[in-house]
Amino acid sequence: MTIADRPIALIPAHNEAATAGTIVAQVRELWNCPVVVIDDCSTDATAQAARTAGATVLPLTIQLGAWGAMQTGLRYALRQGYRTAITLDADGQHEPESIGALLEPLASGQTDVSIGAFPERASRARRLAWRYFRGLTGLQIEDITSGFRAYNHAAMRILASGEASLFDYQDVGVLLLLRRQGLRIVEVPVPMQRRANGASRIFRSWRVVGKYMLQTSLLCIARAGYYPRPLVDD
Repeated sequence: MTIADRPIALIPAHNEAATAGTIVAQVRELWNCPVVVIDDCSTDATAQAARTAGATVLPLTIQLGAWGAMQTGLRYALRQGYRTAITLDADGQHEPESIGALLEPLASGQTDVSIGAFPERASRARRLAWRYFRGLTGLQIEDITSGFRAYNHAAMRILASGEASLFDYQDVGVLLLLRRQGLRIVEVPVPMQRRANGASRIFRSWRVVGKYMLQTSLLCIARAGYYPRPLVDD
């Protein structure tokens, strides 16, 4: 099997030493695919745990946040020749056993992006935020903030572009950009676990929630990515 035929798993991580190694080991054992952990300036042993479990570690010199780290991973994957990328969190929420369910609609040509969805995990506040953004954008996505995704080559190229570097999060802006380029997006129901450690970057405090809602609302009002463009050449 050539590199172009194999998926690559990308895991952004910040201070996830307690779980990163386990996630890497599970992905490698179940799917026999390369795993890249993008270490977003962790101050614990995240990088060491990931390397010990068999991952390639990309250490960032400045903290970029979840989406900046993810984009770093996508650019690395493209440079290495991979045409399919799986993205998942390092905190134990996403179950590696479900990766096959995400890859299946890509392999059959049904979609360009598949999102592992488990809306039931969301708090009432998060569900209200999702409903608000669906109404504002017209996006037909239930689990807007899920980072458990599979991208084909066209989606990888779009999300590795300079235009995608303007986002702080991997949710509404990323989805709008993909829609603008005419890519197909489907959700795949998957189980998820509770976060093993820490708290959500977006919903950890009302101040952060307020900032997120304001930034994302301005992005939506600007109608970024509202009108579909022709699909980029694959």
